[in-house]
Amino acid sequence: MMKGLIGEDRRISDLVKQVDHRRLALWAADCAERAHPFFESLFAGDKRLQEAIRAARAWSRSELPMSAARKAAFAAHAAARDVLTASSAASRAARAAGHAAATAHVASHAVHAAAYAVTALRDNTDAAVVASVVSSEREWQYCRLVELMELRT
Repeated sequence: MMKGLIGEDRRISDLVKQVDHRRLALWAADCAERAHPFFESLFAGDKRLQEAIRAARAWSRSELPMSAARKAAFAAHAAARDVLTASSAASRAARAAGHAAATAHVASHAVHAAAYAVTALRDNTDAAVVASVVSSEREWQYCRLVELMELRT
């Protein structure tokens, strides 16, 4: 993980190894979507994150080729670079969306989407409650991954 990101959650890391690639993309999109408001509140006219999240979901349903999802990932990462000086939370939310879409290319991007989403939340939370908020978000991520893993196809 990149310096400054919330450390690895061992339960999530262990579970990720048991989840199929397409469900990981859906999970990554869900994680990124939870961070999206940090970007949207400052850059409402910029749709690159929404497009990346939609691309990850569409790829997970076999409705979009990997190359198109990857293109959306690059656009979201460009958005992260574009907004970095304005807001670290917005930039990290953009990275989460970029990694969600990039999961179509390489499954291991899903854990980065989750980590960036948590870090966006951390960057936008009062220091007095940050540990509790981060812990709650990681718990949501774990439970959502379990739900997706248990879905029948």
